[in-house]
Parts: sequence; structure tokens; C-alpha cells
Amino acid sequence: MVTEERATLLEPRPLPNFVETKFIREIVDRAVAYIAAGFPIHFRGASGTEKTTLALHVASKLGRPVVMIHGDEEFSTSDLVGGEYGYRLRKVIDNFIHSVLKTEEEMTRRWVDNHLTIACKYGFTLIYDEFTRSRPEANNVLLSVLQERMLDLPAAREG
Repeated sequence: MVTEERATLLEPRPLPNFVETKFIREIVDRAVAYIAAGFPIHFRGASGTEKTTLALHVASKLGRPVVMIHGDEEFSTSDLVGGEYGYRLRKVIDNFIHSVLKTEEEMTRRWVDNHLTIACKYGFTLIYDEFTRSRPEANNVLLSVLQERMLDLPAAREG
């Protein structure tokens, strides 16, 4: 199966102008402890309260690359997991004997990993910004990832 990575990886660094008050430090320490214990974290609150900035700050403490996704009403499960995008064509021309031409072609579907699959596969930190803007059915795949720590991918289909 051929895969192609479609996610942009970020290398989180502490922000130079990030003010870590005692309150924020307690939240960050608690978040890091939850992650170390194997639990996902979810920051919620009103728009504009810097939840994404806080998530990036926590990610910088973890020292792992970040895959960031932005939800919206058109977001689908394949935007998280991946899917079959296009085909791969393989063509072999055998002209060993100049009077005999042998041609062989093979066309297969291509599976391309997407953000969630890449984060799970390589152990990256996933930041899902604007999670609530996505349709609930698009996020169903997250249930097994967050609860059972398992990503169920569709079986490869023959072309």
C-alpha cells in the first residue's frame, strides 16, 4: 500500500511573549500529567480565549511534533483519516527481442494518510482547532482513538 503524508508538521517552541502565570502553569502541569498518564486533553471555553495558544504551549512542553487541523462544517472523516485519492499506474515495456513487444500495465488505487492517521502512526501531538465547527459524524472516528487508543481504518480494496 502506497502512502503519502498530507499533514503539515509543526515543531512547537515556547513562545517568547507567552506569559505563564501561576494559574496557567497549574493548567499546563495538569495537562502534561494527564497526557503522561495516557489521557487526551480537551481545552474548551469562549472564542478568543487562546485555547489554541495554550495547546501549542503544552505541546512545546511535550517536545513532540504537532499535527494541527482546523474543523469546519465541510470537514469529513476522510479529512481526519485519509482515503483513496487517485490511482497509481505502473507500465512495463519489454522489448528484449526487437521483433516482440510485451506490454504490462497495472493500475491500483492509492491510499493517502491524513492528519489523524499520521499523528497516531508516528506518535505526534494532534491539535484539533475548532473541533465544534465540524459535523459530529465526521468526528466519530475520534471515539475509538480517544477511548480505546485504536484507529480503525477501512480495509484496502482491490481496483
